[in-house]
Amino acid sequence: KKFKTRSGDTVRLVDLLDEGIARTQQKLIEKGRDKELTAEELRLAQEAVAYGCIKYADLSHNRCNDYVFSFDKMLDDRGNTAAYLLYAYTRIRSIARAAKVTPEQLKMTIAKEGVSLEDEKELKLAKCILRLSEVILKCLDDLLLHSLCDYLYELSTTFTEFYDKCYCIEKDRDTGVIVKVNMSRILLCEATANVIAACFHILGITPVQKM
Repeated sequence: KKFKTRSGDTVRLVDLLDEGIARTQQKLIEKGRDKELTAEELRLAQEAVAYGCIKYADLSHNRCNDYVFSFDKMLDDRGNTAAYLLYAYTRIRSIARAAKVTPEQLKMTIAKEGVSLEDEKELKLAKCILRLSEVILKCLDDLLLHSLCDYLYELSTTFTEFYDKCYCIEKDRDTGVIVKVNMSRILLCEATANVIAACFHILGITPVQKM
């Protein structure tokens, strides 16, 4: 259905995007991000969330069906929304940074040790990661991008299950100093982030490193 104002006028896209920016800024300030991020990081986060949420709200629904447009719903950082997925992506990317693991160390671990999938949550996440090509082929076949959005949400929730049960970084309780890094699980984190980034690219959503 056409998106119109209460007066019956068609809403201009530029006004829709500006409203998204304004609402996103308010959300980020409410969460105190303006005190944690630089002015440039905050601007990038605003644009990523606002524009990403508007795109995702449209693409995550079957294009053959109507849906109700709602800023409150699309900017919610819970559920199948771009806001939730963007937050999940930045959190995953921060894990390797927190562990101070370099790309060279990751490559060395892959070559020497590979990835261990002993825990059921590790195996579940790995299987979900490997479904990417299957999902993309389906989208190419039926041209329904909401399948890719559903996969993205499933991958993010599967990662959360994995991260809640399987420690990646072990710290000393008193000092906070890192005492052990599980490189195999860090590899799973990075693989998850890379797949999410690839899906974002297909959907035209720009992720950021900090939010």
